[in-house]
Amino acid sequence: MSLFTLLIITIVLFALLRLMPGSPFNDEKLKPEQRAALNAKYGFDKPLYVQYGRYVLNLLKGDFGVSYNISKDTPISQLLQNRLPVSMYVGGMSVLFGAVIGLILGIIAALKHNSFWDSLCTVISVLGVSVPSYVFALGLSYTFGFKLSWLPMLYTAKTPFMSSIMPSIALSMFTLASIARFTRNEMLEVMDSDYILLAESKGISGAPLIIRHTLRNALIPIITVLAPLIVDLMTGSLVVEKIFSIPGVGSLLVTAIQSNDYNVVIALSFIYSAMYIAIMLVVDILYGIIDPRIRISADSGDEKNSGGRAGFFERWGRVWFRKRKSVIAHE
Repeated sequence: MSLFTLLIITIVLFALLRLMPGSPFNDEKLKPEQRAALNAKYGFDKPLYVQYGRYVLNLLKGDFGVSYNISKDTPISQLLQNRLPVSMYVGGMSVLFGAVIGLILGIIAALKHNSFWDSLCTVISVLGVSVPSYVFALGLSYTFGFKLSWLPMLYTAKTPFMSSIMPSIALSMFTLASIARFTRNEMLEVMDSDYILLAESKGISGAPLIIRHTLRNALIPIITVLAPLIVDLMTGSLVVEKIFSIPGVGSLLVTAIQSNDYNVVIALSFIYSAMYIAIMLVVDILYGIIDPRIRISADSGDEKNSGGRAGFFERWGRVWFRKRKSVIAHE
């Protein structure tokens, strides 16, 4: 399904590339023969099916074409090789910080339900969801960069870790708040379940009860919510990149849109889509690892029959649908 989805995306991107108004060459002042020469140079004079076939073959080889306007005739892969790792590095730090701290806050809020700590975690969650990331970025830059001089105000390749701390924290606040909120709600729901009462009656308590029984059963909706947030963080934020002068892909995308550099826009759109699909594929696999009800039972006689595979997907669909209903209800 992931490969089929990527194929559909290539068709949509190719169609959008051809249907976009204007011209990627900004050739309004060019003569007809000059436009014809440019179309012949880049293969736009060929039939659409030939252009699409060449487009897909180039994608399979990792060739996204060349830039028309930002850096004329420069391979797009060359433009991305320095910017994409920076965005992914800052985004990776944001995901790690937001997920870990959000889980901790959510667990504390659930275990200390209706206490001061629960109220404090709720306030942090509300602030993280309602306040934009660039506001956090400006506050962190002014406080820890300008006033206290603890961290560099601008990103530099010489100290990538230190100069990525503030933008990572600013980007991670929405993820942190979302994960904390969902963790708290799911933990409270699981803690009221009968099997938790049964585990407690067997003498299980403390960390084993929280980690093995409570948190594990609450993870599927949390992972479902975290997946799209990971892509958002990995692809960067234009405003935060501008504040900290991060040479990431966010600013490259805006520059490409402003200059009608269609190839760069399409390449980044394809990369974003591929990352999203890959992360959702990993999430689907994690469902089976976390929740044993989604796994195939090798010892089941029914599974060995011809309907075994269909039975697995039917059960997987029921569990996934139930978890998605829980996520939508919390939203």
